[in-house]
Amino acid sequence: MAYCPYSKFPVGAAILTSGGAIITGCNVENASYGLTVCAERTAIQRAIAEGHRSFTAIAVTCDIKDRFVGPCGACRQVLVEFGADWDIYLTKPDGSYKKTSLKELLPLAFSPADLTKN
Repeated sequence: MAYCPYSKFPVGAAILTSGGAIITGCNVENASYGLTVCAERTAIQRAIAEGHRSFTAIAVTCDIKDRFVGPCGACRQVLVEFGADWDIYLTKPDGSYKKTSLKELLPLAFSPADLTKN
């Protein structure tokens, strides 16, 4: 369902909540490129709008066949806002996948914990 008339690079994401719900998202591009929203951020924003706050995993897919593609840096930062203990599944069109973690993809992350005063 991605809207990607400029990049022609469709991306989909599905987040698994701690309660077992699956919330999906897709990238939505804009002629003003900076306003484009990635699939991962669309999914997290949708999940938050539906009242979810705790997540265990996200799967990300695109149409690249020869390698696994992870979330961009901005998406990694948005995901870590809701905890670093996520499993991340990077998938290819043939159904193969690589399991990694948000901690691995965003080491030494800046998170809400960094805003607490000692």
